Amino acid sequence: MRKKILFLFSFLFLTLLMMVLLQACANMAAPTGGAYDVDPPKVRQATPNFNSLDATPSKIEIEFDENIKIKSPAEKVIITPPQQTLPIIRSVGKKAVVELKDELKPNTTYTIDFTDAIADNNEENPLENFVFSFSTGDQLDTLSISGKVLAAQDLEPVTGTYVGIHSNFDDTVFTRVPFERISRTDSRGNFTVRGMAPGKYKVFALNDQNRDYKYDNPQEAIAFLDSIVIPSSMSAVRQDTVFVDSITIDTIRTVQYTRFLPDDLVLRSFQSDFQRQYLQKHERTEPHKLTLYFAAPTAMPDFSLLQPEVSGDDWYVTERSVGNDTLLLWITDSLIYQQDSIRMKINYTRTDSLNKNYIDTDTISFNIRKSARDKREEKRDEKKEGEEEQIHFLGINSNVQSTFELFNPVRFEFEQPVVRFDSSFVRLEMAVDSLFEPVPFHMEHDTLNPRKLTIRPRWEPGGKYKLTVDSALLISPYGLWNNKYEQSFTVKPLDQYGNLEVNIVGLPEGKVVFVELLDKSDKPFRKSFVKGNTVRFQDLPPGEIYARLVIDENRDGVWTTGNYEDKRQPETVYYYPGKWVIRAYSDHMEEWRINAGEVIRQKPLEITKNKPEEKKRKDPNRDRNNQQQNQQSSPFGGSGSRGFGSTPMM
Repeated sequence: MRKKILFLFSFLFLTLLMMVLLQACANMAAPTGGAYDVDPPKVRQATPNFNSLDATPSKIEIEFDENIKIKSPAEKVIITPPQQTLPIIRSVGKKAVVELKDELKPNTTYTIDFTDAIADNNEENPLENFVFSFSTGDQLDTLSISGKVLAAQDLEPVTGTYVGIHSNFDDTVFTRVPFERISRTDSRGNFTVRGMAPGKYKVFALNDQNRDYKYDNPQEAIAFLDSIVIPSSMSAVRQDTVFVDSITIDTIRTVQYTRFLPDDLVLRSFQSDFQRQYLQKHERTEPHKLTLYFAAPTAMPDFSLLQPEVSGDDWYVTERSVGNDTLLLWITDSLIYQQDSIRMKINYTRTDSLNKNYIDTDTISFNIRKSARDKREEKRDEKKEGEEEQIHFLGINSNVQSTFELFNPVRFEFEQPVVRFDSSFVRLEMAVDSLFEPVPFHMEHDTLNPRKLTIRPRWEPGGKYKLTVDSALLISPYGLWNNKYEQSFTVKPLDQYGNLEVNIVGLPEGKVVFVELLDKSDKPFRKSFVKGNTVRFQDLPPGEIYARLVIDENRDGVWTTGNYEDKRQPETVYYYPGKWVIRAYSDHMEEWRINAGEVIRQKPLEITKNKPEEKKRKDPNRDRNNQQQNQQSSPFGGSGSRGFGSTPMM
């Protein structure tokens, strides 16, 4: 009996063991799939063939060795000559399909620049610098030009703007005729116009808002070269490195290629100072405030009240912005601001459909009515019996802090205009031993805003000060008066500042030049004019600073944009290619050679807002094979110049 039980337990144990082994075999791990795919799609065939002559296809199909996708075709794929009717660009399995909707021009080279839009469907490895071309005639044009587009004012790379050419040199061609051939800038501002025939051309950049490939809207940013461009090519050599792996070099080969010139064009993009002018809106948010908003800087309008009818202009105080695009009228006459409705006749500058300015006359109404909510709030705010009435004082704001910068003036801004304000209302005192003694100062009223004023004393470094405005000295036209304002503060001592002197080499003779110091956000905070090739800045706070230089052609002290109608380029800007570190209690002597480096490399990357897109790290052998494949399949693919078209620019 014992033997039978032992046999039964042994049989059950073996059965369970076999089941576990079978389950383990059934749950095998998934295969790893081998090495990660880093290769881009490879071309198998195209219809029509690459570089076909006498071809008039309405549909182009390019087949690859794997399934593909086309990323952002409307942005990345450039077809030239430009198409007035948008083509259909899509991927179908292993094919890239382009359907052209425009009628093809005779004896013309067409190029379809896919840039890096084509990628494999799984790992999204991009096929970079891929171009397809054909000709409707018996000759294929293969010349190209390349360069970079920068914003003229701050040398930022301009992304996604069109660059086009014209062989007709008439001044009006740019404004009335579409480009003959186009390109579009990438994230670094680089462009390459391909498929050009031998000849002479003018080159333009255009932020084309209505996609008609011509400058017919003054609000479009543009750039133009003053010189004539003649495309050409030459034989050149470069060094190609063959890697064993991602870090080990196998061999360095000398490779011959065709370099297309010019490949270093720089276009400085700007927006014309022309802006359409019109009255955008008007409002009356408070009974005593009338606000008018204009669409652009404009001349001061003329206006008069129709209801209530008033003669003269002593019924208001004007507050306006620089350029008069915002106008605020503080009504000081209570008989007027107590009216529920005010009607005004206004004469102002307006732009017509032909972009010409004229004086328009309009009648506008300002109405203010108390809503049910306003009445409920007024009822809730009514003083309860025995409750002390709360006084609303006239608000006063200033820039004074407990520790004050040595080079700063004192700035005041009041909540409302005041009836009268002069220097006798302000006491500025400095501590001398244990007493406070008065400090002389100069007071400036703001020419645009009647609620602002500036006090400029001669600060004593490290001095302790007290600023006082006694109560009830300031009264607004609406019955508010000020509470007492008092602020004690200490001006920073000299040992917390540094001084900077820069000797500038390469300046044009006889020009007015100024330098702006910039913070880490590329915002200017100090400006000084160059005198005798030297610019000086006193009392700078410690830290890292950057610099921009402007050739002030019209001597107005600010950067001035260009104008195509007048063939005037924007004022030239240079950036110091590095930064200066200001140390406290130090004098810094620096030199700046403004022409030492290319303008495209001047602006430091740290303050460049439009930083180039980071590319995915790739195996060097893949890049080389990709380039060789493109060279074999198309004369434009990857084998162009070693300038902007092939070398990434920062």
